[in-house]
Amino acid sequence: MKQTELCPKFEKGMSILSKRWTGLILFQLLKGRQRFCEIQDSIPVSGRLLSERLKELEKEGIVERDVFPEVPIRVEYSLTEKGEAVAPIIEAIQTWAEAWIKVD
Repeated sequence: MKQTELCPKFEKGMSILSKRWTGLILFQLLKGRQRFCEIQDSIPVSGRLLSERLKELEKEGIVERDVFPEVPIRVEYSLTEKGEAVAPIIEAIQTWAEAWIKVD
């Protein structure tokens, strides 16, 4: 398929979701609001890369970052309505993987 035949929105959506670790970050946040360290403990990703992905997802309106003015400052991440809308996609991938993917 020629690149010009792709739907621009589909292409952009795939570009967002296909970045390394993004799917796992979204999978983790589907469990609910979490702090940075909780996400990092659940996924084998560097803090720098996790921070970068969360900023990208926040910029796209998929993740929301809440800062609580406490000492020390508490930061929590959650999915926005746009982010929650990806749940059926993540669940479908999980169902497919459970049925078809073998882990050595």
